Amino acid sequence: MDGLREDEGTFRGWRRPGPRPPGGVDPADGETLDYLCGRFRIFQAERGHRYSTDDLLAAWWGVLAAPRVERILDLGSGIGSVAMAAAWKLPLARVVALEAQPFSIALARKSVQYNGLSERFRLVEGDLRDPGALAGEPPFDLVLGAPPYFEPGTATEARHPQAVPARINVRGAIGGYAAAARRNLAPGGLFAFVWPTARRAEAEEALGREKLVLLRRRDVVFREGEPPLVALFAASREEDLPPDLPRGRDGFPVVEPPLVVRLRDGRHSPEYAAVRLSMGFPPGNLRPPAPRP
Repeated sequence: MDGLREDEGTFRGWRRPGPRPPGGVDPADGETLDYLCGRFRIFQAERGHRYSTDDLLAAWWGVLAAPRVERILDLGSGIGSVAMAAAWKLPLARVVALEAQPFSIALARKSVQYNGLSERFRLVEGDLRDPGALAGEPPFDLVLGAPPYFEPGTATEARHPQAVPARINVRGAIGGYAAAARRNLAPGGLFAFVWPTARRAEAEEALGREKLVLLRRRDVVFREGEPPLVALFAASREEDLPPDLPRGRDGFPVVEPPLVVRLRDGRHSPEYAAVRLSMGFPPGNLRPPAPRP
């Protein structure tokens, strides 16, 4: 984090927005306490699953696309990075985070307490495939998800067991997430998620099975000139939309131009820098790299 002073939360004269959280919670051995959005901080395992650009983009896409949000559900929430990023952007929304792994949800609990979010957050330890996991919860205006991208045997497993479910499908990939979103969406609500572009057809089929209509999609290019690796999706319940909604080439989904994260020389693109700023992150490396001696 070139130029970032962690003690003051400043970056080349830019100061992290928002009030300082109450804190009062310290990292244990093997944990780190890192900045997330604004002055929110997040507890992470040093060698386990850590939040990523994909998490930031999933939260940004959801709060950008949803029409009105009073209640947020984050499916497979992990350490809570997507949920807390959305909560920072929507300070009046209440959030439910559903996570099956005790290790991850324990870290999320510490982050919620540190950031003074206990009155707005409910952390539920449960499997998103279980319809009873959220029994008694009213429906949600925004459902967020960052499902694991790989099937067992198709990718190298992480060394830390806590990181495995974040990468490898052990409790349901996009199909499970779509079904859970369907069960919990309020009328007019939005399901926003990130998913590999190479498996786009699976996402579209899962949405179709659950009678969710894909409204918007945007590919993400992590380095200018390279193919997109993931895409951002936004869908709503079929019955909430006009029956004659145009589909296909001249209708929905609206396919937006790819979002480029880094330019060829390694700098963040101006648009991605604007995304970061809008979510309370420092703008990143916008200057050209220093010439080599």
